[in-house]
Amino acid sequence: MFFGKTMLMNKNREHAMSEKTTKENKNSLTPEEKGVYLFMDEVTSESCKELITFILCKSFQRPRPKCLQVIINSPGGDLNAAFAVTDIMAGCPIPVHTVGIGQIASAGFMMFIAGHKGQRILTPNTSIMSHQWSWGSWGKEHELVAQNKEHDLTSIRMVNHYKKCTGMTEKNIRKYLLPPTDVFLSAKEAVKLKCADKIKAFK
Repeated sequence: MFFGKTMLMNKNREHAMSEKTTKENKNSLTPEEKGVYLFMDEVTSESCKELITFILCKSFQRPRPKCLQVIINSPGGDLNAAFAVTDIMAGCPIPVHTVGIGQIASAGFMMFIAGHKGQRILTPNTSIMSHQWSWGSWGKEHELVAQNKEHDLTSIRMVNHYKKCTGMTEKNIRKYLLPPTDVFLSAKEAVKLKCADKIKAFK
């Protein structure tokens, strides 16, 4: 009888130790292992490659996470790199939530608004800026004509992206988000324009 009680006590102790180890392992996980990615950089091919790799790896993981969270603090940068990210986010089988902190501007803003609808969160003091994209070109006349087509195509891509993410008409997008001058928004204004869904203090 004593032997049986001892065995039971040992099993209970092992079970408790196992649970404690599991909790400790969970607490020691990095943000990326928990499905959270901090994008605190300019938008470049290299910085976006790391984010895309993170999203793809989580998509192949089994079991898959219920959601991913990308925290963005970026002054913007390469528009094509940003489009690469937004396309991967759109095709990801896992909902990608976005959180704007510090500053989300230009291409960084484009990445933010591509987050899962209902889960695009801004912290109260986030600086938000949207504008038309900048470009420069040089070369012979026929080369400039060819490059002008790419300019037009990129402008169309931008407007279509804003339409999809905000539900606004092209007329209103060009008026409120893509006028000739830079547009700075408060968090409340961004929510009103449906560029974000919530304003929440980071906890």
